[in-house]
This record gives sequence, structure tokens and C-alpha cells, in this order.
Amino acid sequence: MTDLSRRNFIVAGGAFLSTVSSGAQSAAASLTAGDVIARIKRDIGVPWREKTVDNLLTGSTDTPVHGIATTMMATLDVVERCVAAGKNMILSHETPFYLHQDNIDDIKNDSVLQYKLEYCKKNDVAIFHFHDHWHARHPDGIAQGMVNQLGWQKNVSDPANPKKLVFDGVSLAKLTQEMQSTLKAHTLRVLGDPDLRVRRVETSWGYCGREGGIGIFSRPDVDVLICGETREWELVEYCQDSIKAGNKKALVVVGHVLSEQGGMILCRDWLKPIVPEVSIEFIPAMEPFWIPNQPVRA
Repeated sequence: MTDLSRRNFIVAGGAFLSTVSSGAQSAAASLTAGDVIARIKRDIGVPWREKTVDNLLTGSTDTPVHGIATTMMATLDVVERCVAAGKNMILSHETPFYLHQDNIDDIKNDSVLQYKLEYCKKNDVAIFHFHDHWHARHPDGIAQGMVNQLGWQKNVSDPANPKKLVFDGVSLAKLTQEMQSTLKAHTLRVLGDPDLRVRRVETSWGYCGREGGIGIFSRPDVDVLICGETREWELVEYCQDSIKAGNKKALVVVGHVLSEQGGMILCRDWLKPIVPEVSIEFIPAMEPFWIPNQPVRA
């Protein structure tokens, strides 16, 4: 190849790469929060509900998206870390505004709420509450994500329902110790005999209410119920009484945040091929509590 030909080849190649790069940047620059939501609705695999909490809560559908973060809960700490990472659209599984239905009329003048809203406005942050349809997905996105995070894929008895698990008689103590280690949990709590041999487990990640929880716990085909959180004067009391009455069962309370984080790791992976124009990252929410002999810096 002559010097002139080589020079022309390099110039032409550089122009091509510049055009490709410019096109990618242009595509990312034109991506809006509305575009991302439209693709989620298109690919979630279930009909979009008319009444749902899955809505855009800050920003607008016209907000340009420079990067996306998935998280279990868009606390102020999480929002700040998303902004620092260049992610201005956040898919939050739980509400960022302290009530599942996102109604803030009763605290609209609260200084903490106002600070958070102003921070989102100043940094052009679009928060999308993504709860109902991620659970409604087949299989449930949170349940499947938690199975993946805990490495329990082989324990799923029915691939269509990753909430039901089968174990080989591992002790309750060992099972929960492994959970604590994998999830890096500080405040996981257990009710039941540590030597209980665990074979049949059902999970209710996130909140588990009295009625549903009693129904699961009392079934003869369930040894252990694992949940995120529940009321101590309702389901916990029932489980205590059930065990005292001679039933060989156990309750594991993980904590709401850690009991659904794995689902939003899966959400990140699910979203990447749907929105290839921008970087997508999982930003974990911090476990809210610590115990006195293991203090954790906030």
C-alpha cells in the first residue's frame, strides 16, 4: 500500500469510526424516560394494568436519559449514588416517597421530602416506581432474582414458581448462616429450632401479611417460611404459638430491603438488551438497621 493510499485509508477509517461514535451518542442523547417506559411495557410479558403504582414519579417522559440504575428502594443515599455514577433514570422497586401508593399530600411540606424532590429536580432525575409488573412477570422477577442471588436455582421445585424450594435436610442454623453470608445481612432474624431439618421452603419476599402468612406457615408441606418483613404482633406471634404447640416449623425474617435486592439485580440484566443505548447499573440500597455489637457507618 502506498503512503498516499495508506493515508486515505486511515482518514476514511477514522471518519467511519467517528460517524459510528457520533451515531451512538446521538441515539443515547435522544433516549427519554418515556422511551424506556414504553419498552418496559412492550417487553414485560403481561398486560399493563390500568390501576398500578408503576408510574414515573419525578422528572417527565421527556427527560433525556443518560444512564439507568435499578435499585430496590430509591432512598436519598441511593439517588445521590446514582447521580454520582451518571445514572439519571432510576427504576425503584419500592416507593421513594414513604407510602406504597406514592401519595404525598399529607407530607407535601415536609422538609425531608422537599429536599429529596429538589435534589431530583436539580439533577434531572427521573424515578420510575417499578413494582406491580415486575412481580406479575412470569416468573416473578423478584422471586427469580432472589433465587439467583442465593444460588438456589437447583432447589426450585417448579420453574414457573421460584417461591417454592426443596432442600436436602440442611439444618435451619446452617441454611440461615449461609443466607446471612450471601446477602451480607446484619439483622436477619430466625424463629424456630436451629437443628430443624429443612426440606420444604416457601418464600414471601418483601412484606408478608397475617392472612397470607398464616396460610403458608400452617400448610403441612411447608417447613420454613422466609419473608422480608411482617408484623411481630400478628404473624410472628402466630408462628411462635405454632412452634410451641409442637409444629416443627420455622420463620426467617430477612428484612425488606435485602429480601428483594436480588430481583432488581435481575431487572438490570433484563433491561440491558431492551435499552442498549445507555449504561445500566444495579445500585444496592443499604440495609437500614445495624446491631450494637456490629455497628455500621451510614
